Amino acid sequence: MNVFASRSLCVIEDFSINERRYFFQKVHELKEAILSGDEKTMDKFRINDPDFGIYEVFLEDSTRTKESFRNAAKFHHAKVSELLCSSSSINKGESYADTFNMLSGYSNRIFIVRSKVEGLTKWLSEECSEYAERNGLPYRPAFINAGDGKHEHPTQELLDEFSFLEDLDMSFDSIHVALVGDLYHGRTVHSKADGLKIFNHVKVDLIAPSELMMPESYIEKMNENGFEVTLYPSIEEYLRKGDVARLWYFTRPQLERMGERILQKQDVLREAITFRKDFLPLLKPGTKFYHPLPRHKEHPTIPTWLDKTDLNGWERQAINGMYCRMVLLSLIAGRIGDDYVPVPGEHDSDLKTEEYIIRVEPSGKKKDKNYSEGVRPISDGIVIDHICKGDDPGDIRTHMRLISSVLGLDDGRGGEWISTGSDGKYKGIIFRPGCRTLERKDLKRLAAVAPHCTLNIIKDGRVVEKYRTHMPPRIYNFDDLCCQNEACISNPVNGEGVPSSFIRTPDGHFACAYCGRFHSFKEIWKKH
Repeated sequence: MNVFASRSLCVIEDFSINERRYFFQKVHELKEAILSGDEKTMDKFRINDPDFGIYEVFLEDSTRTKESFRNAAKFHHAKVSELLCSSSSINKGESYADTFNMLSGYSNRIFIVRSKVEGLTKWLSEECSEYAERNGLPYRPAFINAGDGKHEHPTQELLDEFSFLEDLDMSFDSIHVALVGDLYHGRTVHSKADGLKIFNHVKVDLIAPSELMMPESYIEKMNENGFEVTLYPSIEEYLRKGDVARLWYFTRPQLERMGERILQKQDVLREAITFRKDFLPLLKPGTKFYHPLPRHKEHPTIPTWLDKTDLNGWERQAINGMYCRMVLLSLIAGRIGDDYVPVPGEHDSDLKTEEYIIRVEPSGKKKDKNYSEGVRPISDGIVIDHICKGDDPGDIRTHMRLISSVLGLDDGRGGEWISTGSDGKYKGIIFRPGCRTLERKDLKRLAAVAPHCTLNIIKDGRVVEKYRTHMPPRIYNFDDLCCQNEACISNPVNGEGVPSSFIRTPDGHFACAYCGRFHSFKEIWKKH
């Protein structure tokens, strides 16, 4: 069985570490064959089917990625098509799902999509797979993310990693790399938070002034992945430290996207991340520079006088894009990959079976807390305790109003108050007198909106049921969930009706399943 056939690549983690290592071995094999003119080996990679449809849909301008994919597709002697977005009804408000479902029915097997809408390819992969099944298509269309907003650019990450590997003798043992430039906006560096996991040991130096520094969520992810991460405000300060990386990865600053305040200090910001001639003696022997290209024509972070030096790794890096994309298309088409032996459990997640609603046996005695409605103890009802323990009282009150709305507790009697525990920390308590039936879905909503709380169900003055909640591994199938990133395909502003879904991160956030944006449990809800 070929595990790569009809697979989508929406984020770099869609391919496991072992699958990516296999991929790089195949890229190395094909590149050597092309450079040596070995037609027999090249034919092993070619799809060679004029009816096999590869469709380019670039909803955002890109010359480099688009032409790289176009030439990679032509290598395969397959049917290559392009959606002209300037005249497409997509720009007239047509549903993405309807457009790509229609194109899927025309024998198009692989879609290469670039868009400002984050998470679009993941949504299309899900939607078009269901469309293919409903209509009995003999194939499942696959989607390749060619860049989506500030989210990810997985094929760029693949060609970056392959270029690194060539300068590391194809060894996956360790890497020490400096990431320089606009780390805030650059999706190519964001992809490295997971992409560099192919190496056993990873050391990353982040070089950017605070205004352009990597978003905290990606730094957290690097730390969670076991990377050794250090931050520096400028190249000059970085070179003073002594332990300088041999591999440097530059990005183009996108200051025009950051407002007038940043533009007023752009000269200072550019200086901090632009390489100068007086830095040359401070580099390690064998140092290589990389850049996803294109450079800024007036303010390149890698000046053009470096083009003819041995530091130039970016031109080979750009050429590698075509080789990597040739192999990726070959894998997804099922032309190669039969010899890959899957590693058991490489795509499994321990989160799937985790219990997060824990039932605690009540003592059966009279309740030992004075839960009351005014001065009268509650005889029947519910009490939610330990809400947002340790937060400020004002924040707790605000969140208790959200909890009441999310759980449908706004009707009838009851109230909320702030209390302190034996440790002196503030906590919220919600009480609602009267008989209420809470089903499993209600408990799931409670765990999502108030993790680490305790639910007491009281009858005849006794706690008859007691539950403790933990953060769920996944949150989905609730109509009032909402990713707060307006660039995300699941945000209502995009009008696609994509149901929001979140996955818990190791550091206790919820990441949007589509755009990857980190949220706290307080931020994943529509305004009630």
